[in-house]
Amino acid sequence: MKIALLSYSTKPRGGVVHTLALAEALAAAGEDVTVWSLGRGGDAGFFRPVDPAVRVRIVPFPDGPAEETVGERILRSIATLRAAFDPSPYDIVHAQDCISANAVDGRCIRTVHHIDHFTTPELADCHERAIVEPYAHLCVSRAVADELTAGWGIKPAVIPNGVAYERFATTDPVARAAWRERLGRYVLTVGGIEPRKGSLDLLEAYALLRIRQPDVRLVIAGGETLFDYRDYRAGWEARAVELGVEPVVLGPVGEEELPPLVAAAEVFAFPSVKEGFGLAAMEALAAGVPLVVRDLPVLREVFGPAALFADAPQGLAAALEQALAKADPDRRKAGRHLAARHTWAEAAERHLGFYHRSSPAASTPLRNDYEPSAPNTRLG
Repeated sequence: MKIALLSYSTKPRGGVVHTLALAEALAAAGEDVTVWSLGRGGDAGFFRPVDPAVRVRIVPFPDGPAEETVGERILRSIATLRAAFDPSPYDIVHAQDCISANAVDGRCIRTVHHIDHFTTPELADCHERAIVEPYAHLCVSRAVADELTAGWGIKPAVIPNGVAYERFATTDPVARAAWRERLGRYVLTVGGIEPRKGSLDLLEAYALLRIRQPDVRLVIAGGETLFDYRDYRAGWEARAVELGVEPVVLGPVGEEELPPLVAAAEVFAFPSVKEGFGLAAMEALAAGVPLVVRDLPVLREVFGPAALFADAPQGLAAALEQALAKADPDRRKAGRHLAARHTWAEAAERHLGFYHRSSPAASTPLRNDYEPSAPNTRLG
């Protein structure tokens, strides 16, 4: 099959990581795969090297005027990708986000990673069209699939993310030691400072934690995003001053530096208020790092007994302290086992089956082939 996977960015966001890993696994299975994306800020390639078996098409997307609004940038993103993309060579066009789905006018398969609720009119329209217009839908968790069914009457298939298990499970001890020497004992979160990531709640929890664990630092990595969270970030920084805490904000971390940074952490915090799967948290489990997540149905589904669950901020602080104070080898073993079960090879195989069934020329009806691996609904 000739397959096009479309993404809106070259930066290391969860959906982009998913797109590249899936593309490489599909190519390893013998498929003809091309990844399309917008190259923002002069980017001519993705945040990491891509397997040469995958074709890469980066559409230049120059910076707009200083007064350009988020809504205007969304519309310009859609128009730019639409003007460059030609669907005719491909048997399957698979969009990973609302921008790319709108760029192909919904003539695609769409993975809905999570469901957002926007107030900007252009974003709200982009989100809605990218749900209702594609001819077939995938989700990476049952919880998000159920949201689609409840809100739109759509019954998507569920194919969980894969995980680069070995990359996080077997990190360089010298690199880990370097991060520990630089940062000391630390709680890590990956994903930047933004509302969806629950950054303010984590900050409040950290202030409570430091009362009893004054030597522990909060480290924040990542943060590339399409949206403008400057006001939220300013409020977060002002609150940090009020609380008397100084988190370490690393920003984007290099591809080779991230696994040892994760593996050297005492605890990985994942207080998101909305998620579709939690790939960064699953990578932390692969590294054997204790995991504290917000108590959401989707995260209960994905992580089950491998994580500690809490509501913020007092509950988060208590869970972080518990993870710091007491090693739990059984939970760590469960976490590594869970992460190891999520392979990109299996994800690619299941995508191929879905592509064949959902092709416009297919004669067989679509069905959801997701089966829970156990009564507690952990993904398999």
